[in-house]
Amino acid sequence: MTRWAQTVVARKWWVLSLAVLIVLISGVWGLGVFGKLSQGGFIDPGSDSAKVADIIEDNLGPQTPDIIAIYTPTDGKSLDDIGPAVTAAVDQFKTEVPTASVKSYWGTDAAAKASLLSNDGSMAAVAITLAPDSGVTPATFADLLPKLEVDGAEAQFAGNTVVGVAFNTKLEKDLVVAEAIAIPITLVLLVFIFGGVVAAAVPVFVGVLSVLSALAVLRILTLITDVSSFSINVASLLGLGLAIDYGLFVVGRFREELNSGSDPGAAAQRTVLTAGRTVMFSGLLLICAFSGMLVFPQAVIRSLGFGAIAAVLSAAVLSLTAVPALLAILGHRINALTWRKDAAQRGEERSRKFWGRVVTWVMKRPVAVSVTIVAVLLVMASPLLGARLGELSYTALPDNDPARVAMDTLVNDFPQTGNGATMILQAEDGNTLTPAEGAAIAESAGQVEGIGQATVVASTNQLIAVQALYSEGSTPQSQSAAVTDLREISAPDGTVLLVGGGQAMVDDGNNAVLHWLPVMILIMVGSTLILLFLAFGSVVLPIKAVLMAALSLATTFGVLTFVFQDGHGVELLGVSQTPLEATFVVLILAVVFGLSTDYEVFLMSRMVEAKNAGATTEEAVKFGTERTGRIVTAAALLLIVVTGAFAMSGLSVMKFLGVGMIVALIVDATIIRMLLVPSLVKLMGEANWWAPAWMKKVHAKVGIGH
Repeated sequence: MTRWAQTVVARKWWVLSLAVLIVLISGVWGLGVFGKLSQGGFIDPGSDSAKVADIIEDNLGPQTPDIIAIYTPTDGKSLDDIGPAVTAAVDQFKTEVPTASVKSYWGTDAAAKASLLSNDGSMAAVAITLAPDSGVTPATFADLLPKLEVDGAEAQFAGNTVVGVAFNTKLEKDLVVAEAIAIPITLVLLVFIFGGVVAAAVPVFVGVLSVLSALAVLRILTLITDVSSFSINVASLLGLGLAIDYGLFVVGRFREELNSGSDPGAAAQRTVLTAGRTVMFSGLLLICAFSGMLVFPQAVIRSLGFGAIAAVLSAAVLSLTAVPALLAILGHRINALTWRKDAAQRGEERSRKFWGRVVTWVMKRPVAVSVTIVAVLLVMASPLLGARLGELSYTALPDNDPARVAMDTLVNDFPQTGNGATMILQAEDGNTLTPAEGAAIAESAGQVEGIGQATVVASTNQLIAVQALYSEGSTPQSQSAAVTDLREISAPDGTVLLVGGGQAMVDDGNNAVLHWLPVMILIMVGSTLILLFLAFGSVVLPIKAVLMAALSLATTFGVLTFVFQDGHGVELLGVSQTPLEATFVVLILAVVFGLSTDYEVFLMSRMVEAKNAGATTEEAVKFGTERTGRIVTAAALLLIVVTGAFAMSGLSVMKFLGVGMIVALIVDATIIRMLLVPSLVKLMGEANWWAPAWMKKVHAKVGIGH
């Protein structure tokens, strides 16, 4: 680390220029990621429901329509009146766009005619499945829909691909709006925090570079794996927020070194060795936290993990290269463009006095403070006991989004469009199936509570497909119960019975999350304990950090359950009451755990520094809190601004992520970090710093305090 600090300062212009040039070039190339994103990846590929989907596609071709065009006659016309125009438009569509299947109310298939007519007979639909090699991309998909519009009828467009493209489009727009809001507000706040424009501009400059760098990393990942459209917003949110947080910490330490009398070069080197090492450990902690997401079988969770890791890596590397090089170049000009010469120094002095008084008050009554805070946070966490996992569906789109309106119409007015479970009976070991076996499975399925009717829809000697439609008015809970009962139906000897369909995929995905969640937690906790042992040279402090992160997480998910699942305040947020979406539960778990330990490193690194310099425990607590209180709370405030801008998204899952982040940041950076942690460190006294002799030796080489 010492050699790197010397290199950055000695070749500051080369380091800065090279870092900026590489990021700008790769960032421009990385903008191409928007056309290569996936809308899927929520399925566990090893589940029964995924096997059913593969079997159906391999044997019967694609069965899930990409576009369901719903037509409502206007100008006094009837469905029969608009039939020729719709048929002509569909025929023309098939000549221009490769399709795998087209089912129309106006076609000759009697079963399709019945399922594609609305309950009241006022609307009819056409279901179109595109060919796998159609060449249609998310960027060109929207151009297809106008081809299906006809005179004399209002057309609505539903379907999984329509919804996926709507998500992608909304995420791209939200990203632009969020950054347009967050960056200026952040810059203004930083000016007041730092007391000058130049110092404020450095973290924002690095934040923009981090976003570009993260986009480039995601573009590279699209070459080897599916990358979810949600990963862009996650990478941008974390890249911008963490780069600003790290920049705030590094710039603050640099100014502290300048104020102590160091020349700019020495101050920059000292900053890399202290704040830089803290940033390095922080980045490693966050990467370890997000690495736990890579164990899940769902591609969307892994891609969110990749996006988060890309953001952390970009922010940390730039904070250890471009930022110290820029600071060495600026020197004392870091304090330029301010409203008064000593604005920054006066602000820092006021902050130290304030946090000094707070921590002194806390340490006089540590038992009362710690017991009260823990009790209050546990009460806030209590709704988590009734939490349920849900799914990401079209209802996450804004109420007025055309795709959501069309899907509402489809679900409410076309109950026979295939909203059910698909059962596959397969022969094993060369056996053959008989029609009677398929009929028996259909009969058994029809007797399951929650199933309205079940029919054989395809049959061969080796394969029988049964469609079991849910009863009208069924709920996700009743559908899930029906899937469980369908899977308990006994298959004839020499056969295997698999159950799939939409609800089965949701259930299998949530079960996969619950199955792999302990593994993720084990990876996060284990790696965090090891890194914090190395960072602090203590056994107690890392364990305390993990427990504080667990308390912060419990509180955050308690509030999320209270709001989003129990419905308290959903009207104010403009979202639907729904169980917690599993994918974003995993993401928030990783983000909040990572940020909690991140702020712990910021705070405890200064306490350890003071303790190693000979301070008592109380003196170390006061020293660390005084010097990081402003930084930690300011970093949290800035990340709240960035998160809040993204939470303004019309997508309910982004609001879910935004609200979770805001709650976690408020609780963790203020209540836990500045009040609870000092009180606990005071109570534990000298036990905080205990470690075996071998760990002390390791810490002497790589620890933050050294």
